[in-house]
Amino acid sequence: MKIPFYKYQGTGNDFVIIDQFERQYLKTSDHALIRRLCDRKFGIGADGLILLQPSKKQNFEMLYFNADGLEGSLCGNGSRCAVACMHLLGRCAEAVTFGAADGIHEAIVRSPQWIDLKMKDLENVEQGKGYFVLNTGSPHYVTFVEDLSDLDIVQSGRAIRYSSQFREDGINVNFVEELAEGIEVNTYERGVEDETLSCGTGVTAAALAHAVKHQIESGLRKSKPKVENSVCALNIKTTDFLKFGFVVRPTLFLVA
Repeated sequence: MKIPFYKYQGTGNDFVIIDQFERQYLKTSDHALIRRLCDRKFGIGADGLILLQPSKKQNFEMLYFNADGLEGSLCGNGSRCAVACMHLLGRCAEAVTFGAADGIHEAIVRSPQWIDLKMKDLENVEQGKGYFVLNTGSPHYVTFVEDLSDLDIVQSGRAIRYSSQFREDGINVNFVEELAEGIEVNTYERGVEDETLSCGTGVTAAALAHAVKHQIESGLRKSKPKVENSVCALNIKTTDFLKFGFVVRPTLFLVA
């Protein structure tokens, strides 16, 4: 069977996207195949895989899988890439609604390279000694450091992700350095089990933790992910979080 797919990236966070509106190529139980497609040496290579599914009430349903082949929680960058792909295919206008793992989301297509995504309301922020834990569609651990260049992100992130506190369900780990113009964020992602160049829900969690830390209730915060020449800007309000901006580059292939 040949499977047509698109390859997108959002601030370096890359995804295989498969359009299932006309034909079902993959099932949610195809864990081994999805893992192989995401493998960077023996497959296509990606941080995750997205299935675009028809929806009766929304423009589409997004099913997201981590690189380990298992169905994941919300992926912020993946959501924006999915919206960009749907718009490219002519299946949605500029205003978009879609279903994801954490419920219904709204998005706005500003241009093929610029997508606004409305996040879900945040219910709780747990503060510990030197860290924050919060769920922005996916669970995140956020800790602030003096200098990101001094850290081994994979080793440090893995130690927290597999600690007794988080081992069972896993957690994404964000290391944040405060800058004059905002924050810089490096993320270790569960499911990928490695550092990724960017994590959409992660930079959102980091910006929120930064706002809580400094008692900021509103305003525009800039989060710089790992990838160069890229900035995610987040509009922080008391009950509403909007994140936007990145470049996506679509290509279409066939895989047998």
